Amino acid sequence: MFKRLFGEHGAKNVVTLFHKPSSQASTRVLTILKQANAQAVSHATEDQASSHDPQNNAERTEFELDVTEAPPTSDQLKNIIEYLGGANSGAAGKIVSGASSESDAIRKLKENAESFQRPLVVDWNQGKAFAGEDESEIMKLIRSIPKETDKA
Repeated sequence: MFKRLFGEHGAKNVVTLFHKPSSQASTRVLTILKQANAQAVSHATEDQASSHDPQNNAERTEFELDVTEAPPTSDQLKNIIEYLGGANSGAAGKIVSGASSESDAIRKLKENAESFQRPLVVDWNQGKAFAGEDESEIMKLIRSIPKETDKA
């Protein structure tokens, strides 16, 4: 149901960056996402007047970039852990320092918001997330966003 609400025709995918400005890695990821989004937006108009060569559309997926310095809510954290492979995948420890489980991650995050590891990129519409600064992995996540023509 959550995906269906946001997957409606005309709605852009929302990609959230959980950001920490003092982190060089997080700042690099913000730059990568801003560039990918700007490129997608600038090509969208061109695409309307030109052929839709699949080779040229590879990185032209528009998305709404949401940048937040706040840690995720408990519900968001549960979803992110699921997106990263689930409770038994070790995902909780990747995104909350020292967490051994989903419930431990929620508890540690409530005790200390700084235990949340940034950067973290989340595509809420597709149910995908990536923790870290690997540009190729971030671009893989962005490229997997369905284009508007694919949604119709």
